[in-house]
Amino acid sequence: MNVHELALAGLNEHRLFTFLDLAGTFAFAISGAVAARDRGFDWFGVVVVAFSVACGGGVLRDLCIGAVPPAGLTDWRYLAVAMAAALMTMAASALVARLAHPVTLFDSLGLGLFAVTGAQKAMIFGHNAEVAVLLGVVTAVGGGVMRDVLLNRVPMILRREVYASAALVGAVIEVAGERLGWASSWRTWVALMACFALRYLSLRYKWNLPRASRHVGNGD
Repeated sequence: MNVHELALAGLNEHRLFTFLDLAGTFAFAISGAVAARDRGFDWFGVVVVAFSVACGGGVLRDLCIGAVPPAGLTDWRYLAVAMAAALMTMAASALVARLAHPVTLFDSLGLGLFAVTGAQKAMIFGHNAEVAVLLGVVTAVGGGVMRDVLLNRVPMILRREVYASAALVGAVIEVAGERLGWASSWRTWVALMACFALRYLSLRYKWNLPRASRHVGNGD
């Protein structure tokens, strides 16, 4: 492969990363906007929650890997995509409501997208496999934690639902595939769909992680 082909391959990978990152931003922004709307927030509150959910995990990731200032705060496209998703949710609520369980659908999609892009960006910045997997999970669940805190409810990663573990599966597939030399053109989609499918099917069929056992002493 000559220099031109290497440069073209690098450009294509960068475009794919940017597309997936913005797609994840849009998906998470919709899930945040729907959740905030359902809790009776005003327009400003809906936009704030949507942006926090959409960019919160990415900002945490960028701070951890030293990509400062974070892209979610400096690249206008992230703010524009989050605001567009929030406004679409409020203006076309009937359209969004037609989707079965819109929060679940878009949250699951965003989880998969961010698990993959979070791991990818960590590897781009030269971090090892363990850090890449960890930051893939942080990117995927960080926004959801912020949403739940803003909505005054227990964060989803602390419940029995398959959430962070689904992000972990997606991040592991992405990192392992990169280390094994799998083509990014299909490895990324395998990782994304594995995370999305695990999360969505776990909700559909009520799969849960085992509950921590509680041992009661004789004096209790």
